[in-house]
Amino acid sequence: MNIIVKPIVTEKMNAQADVLRKYGFVVNRKANKVQIKKAVENLYGVTVESVDTMNYAGKQKSRYTRTGLISGKQGAYKKAVVTLRKGDIIDFYSNI
Repeated sequence: MNIIVKPIVTEKMNAQADVLRKYGFVVNRKANKVQIKKAVENLYGVTVESVDTMNYAGKQKSRYTRTGLISGKQGAYKKAVVTLRKGDIIDFYSNI
């Protein structure tokens, strides 16, 4: 099971990383906090102090087009916000 799907790189998460040492990740919906902590520590070589998780349900989306109404559903996902030990950082932009 792949625990970490992708990092969340937004202005808000970058501001929290600079000030509060918090980083966001989209994770597997079946992963628990202990698995997320181990995955982040192994992948980035940092020490995680705490993990907060949030489950997001899928949303119904629709739009009007020339051919009529198109309806669909956005996928559900789980988000994890990890707090690192003081002095540790994760650089998402190092290998671009």
